Amino acid sequence: MATLMIQGTTSDAGKSTVVAALCRALARRGISVAPFKPQNMALNSAVTVDGGEIGRSTALQALACGLDPHSDMNPVLLKPESDQGAQVILRGKVHGHMKAMDYHAYKIEARRSVMAGWEALSKRFDVIIAEGAGSPAEINLRQNDIANMGFAERVDCPVLLVGDIDRGGVFAQLVGTLELLSESEQARTQGFIINRFRGDIGLLEPGLDWLTQRTGKPVLGTLPYLQGLLLDAEDSVGLSGCLSGMPKLRVVIPALPRISNHNDFDPLRLHPAVALTFVGPDQSIPPADLIILPGSKSTRADLEWLRTHGWEAVIQRHLRYGGQVLGICGGFQMLGRAIHDPDGLEGAIGSTPGLGLLDFETRMVTGKQLRNVQGLLLPEGVPVSGYEIHNGVSSGPALTRPLVAFDNREDGAVSADGQIIGTYLHGLFDQVEACEALLYRCGLEDRGGAVDYAAHRLAELDRLADTLETHLDMAFIERLLELKAS
Repeated sequence: MATLMIQGTTSDAGKSTVVAALCRALARRGISVAPFKPQNMALNSAVTVDGGEIGRSTALQALACGLDPHSDMNPVLLKPESDQGAQVILRGKVHGHMKAMDYHAYKIEARRSVMAGWEALSKRFDVIIAEGAGSPAEINLRQNDIANMGFAERVDCPVLLVGDIDRGGVFAQLVGTLELLSESEQARTQGFIINRFRGDIGLLEPGLDWLTQRTGKPVLGTLPYLQGLLLDAEDSVGLSGCLSGMPKLRVVIPALPRISNHNDFDPLRLHPAVALTFVGPDQSIPPADLIILPGSKSTRADLEWLRTHGWEAVIQRHLRYGGQVLGICGGFQMLGRAIHDPDGLEGAIGSTPGLGLLDFETRMVTGKQLRNVQGLLLPEGVPVSGYEIHNGVSSGPALTRPLVAFDNREDGAVSADGQIIGTYLHGLFDQVEACEALLYRCGLEDRGGAVDYAAHRLAELDRLADTLETHLDMAFIERLLELKAS
């Protein structure tokens, strides 16, 4: 078994996409390969084949390998619930809730989950491509590190360092990061990858030569900036907009402080007739045909945020003028009469009045709902599939008008006039027929523009792998893996 680790000079340097591309390229060569991220902090997550929960970027990398996502691939997942606390998930299951300082001390224990996940994968696959988190040069986080060099040192694997030239200062990024590592960590760093380059490579080459002379490390490749690349993001909401420039349906989404699983809306970004806008706290709320309340890791707190920033009045006015409202997961819970959290599972103990748009209430209960599901969208009867990942059980008369029918149960609610829709189902827009049916309800009469998002993901992964094959020294990568395997 060979392990290669991809680390970055910063968050969003491109580690996730490089790992996905490497996994795809190696899998296409017939190599038995799996992704691994020791520790991740993200609110975008996926349900695994073994009934657990991992970061969505790792699930995408599993897809690149042709695998179902498994909890071994991301043994520690931290889901922020506030600026100082997070839900701690170990090997797919909720372990508890910790403040940042408490978790920092707990990392020695969390390392056991990391090593157990890695060892389990090592028995099933020939190659593991591991991804770091943030930067290995975060001095304040290096003690008991399990996310970057601490893991690499423990399993004795080579490391490649990725820097993002698009944000500027890439040579300072790479040299500075290397300088802040220990001698053994510097020695295991085998080379550099420069990401998101646009321009004439001839102008960059003198800098690449200097970097190699300065550090003694080769630059394995300079990856071009890929225009229009859209794949499941780890945590950043990303850009809004309309690809065609001629939108016929305006969709507005509040960028909640603890927004989760915003990948639900990537198919809408790609729809040529949809203008998708995420609205932050300092932005005015534009006119909309459809307002979507997204998932949230802290539903009651984010509901209060909505009220503080004027969304409740905007939604009421929007409905009076015939607009549509859709709530997904935590956003669905917000549509009801009240949200009760008697045990403080998502924050302070207590209850919060909902928006009162649908006649039901939600009670937070111990035990997260984690399942991959498929069913039929009602009343159209078109197939829909996705996943559920939420705390809370909802009950009330509104649920007698469901949105989705599964084999043995129903989900969601639709108001009598059809203006208000809610569901726990993530991935609602991923299938073409379901996406077109929902958008038609919301006023988009033109059909045919919806994207098969599963096919889109695979095409983008192949695009990434093709780019790596062209611009990266894959022979060097193979030698690294062969050396470690021997």
